[in-house]
Amino acid sequence: MATQVSAHITGTVWKIEVKEGETVSEGQTLVILESMKMEMPVEAPSDGKVEKISCVEGQAVNEGDVLVVLA
Repeated sequence: MATQVSAHITGTVWKIEVKEGETVSEGQTLVILESMKMEMPVEAPSDGKVEKISCVEGQAVNEGDVLVVLA
């Protein structure tokens, strides 16, 4: 079952640390968000494989927006 990983804050996608098809471990940084000059990592909630990246670097996101889907 797919797991949607969402933004926990409103900010800008500063850096995407993974690629589609990549296997990730629980706690691994997937995306780094920038908000008010602070970098906030978004981590994988569980082991899985990156099925889809739903954001691009430089994109503004709101809290709750889906950033990555893990399979």
